[in-house]
This record gives sequence, C-alpha cells and structure tokens, in this order.
Amino acid sequence: MRKYRLIHVATIMLVALLALPLQALAAGDGFWSTPTIHGYGKIHYMPDAAYKPDPHATYKIVFALTKGPKSPDQVNGSLDHVARAVNLYVASGVPLDHLKIVAVASGAATPLALDNAHYRAKFGVDNPNLKLIEELRKAGVDVSVCAQAVAEHHFEYGWVSKQVTLALSGLTTITVLQQQGYALAPF
Repeated sequence: MRKYRLIHVATIMLVALLALPLQALAAGDGFWSTPTIHGYGKIHYMPDAAYKPDPHATYKIVFALTKGPKSPDQVNGSLDHVARAVNLYVASGVPLDHLKIVAVASGAATPLALDNAHYRAKFGVDNPNLKLIEELRKAGVDVSVCAQAVAEHHFEYGWVSKQVTLALSGLTTITVLQQQGYALAPF
C-alpha cells in the first residue's frame, strides 16, 4: 500500500512539474541563449535533435516579413525569428559565411525599416528594431524593405534607415531570390 502511495505522490509531482512553463524552470540557468545575434532570437539548443543543419552546407534563405509587432515599442517578432534562425544555424556549427540570408519587410512589417527620427514621429517611441537590424547586418544578413509597401504606407524613401536595403518590391525580391536557389521562410 505504501509503495502505491509513493508512486501516486511521485506521479502527481511529475505532472505538476511538467505543467510548469519551461521558461519558469529555466530562469537564470542559461536555458535560453543568443549566441550570435546577442540579445535577440533566443534559442534553446539541443545537440542531439533531429534535422540539424549540416555545418558544411551553405544555406540560402529569404524571409518574408509581413507581420507587425504587438505594439510599436516592441521589436518585430518576425525580425526576431530571423535572429533565431541565425542563432540556430551557428549553434549547429554552420559558419556565418555559409549563411546567405535576406529578410524583406512588407505589409504590416514595413515600419520596422524606418530610421529613428521618422519612426519616433510616427509612433512616439524610438525604433526598437534598429539595434537588431544592426546586429543582423554584422552577421551578414541583408535586411530589406519593399519600396511598394513604403509608398503604400505613405512613407518617403528617404525615411528608410541607412541599414536597410530598399528593394523594388517584396514580390520581386522573393521570386528573384527563389530563382537563385533561396528557400522561402514566410513570417
């Protein structure tokens, strides 16, 4: 009887433990990391996971960023996913020079490309994406914005940050890069 009670108590404890969010369990113990794009795109690396990138291969990816942030004072979540991808590939042993990544913003993601002065004028806060864009650039990622979306938002082309490439359009950027062997990652 005592043996069954112990198993019952252990089962309840295990279920309760599994119900806790992983972040709560890992707070402060290095569970999440940002090994390459520091402060952005946090990952939990699993060395024995399936489908890990081949460190000897070159990866060509175009990210279609079309979603806006929850609020203008937050980093665009789609742009943060680009940072997560870089962090995951590098943590898997892929050198940065084997990553060919272009992130093209359009639609609701367009404002992330604004310089700080014009972002502040439009939203009343500093552009929280500029530091992330700078970090992505250092890692070789080309962050671009659709010129058609800039026009649709009634932004002037001169308002786009100097760190961001002004592309003819998101549509043509994606199809041109796909013709060059880039895989599409929509976000």
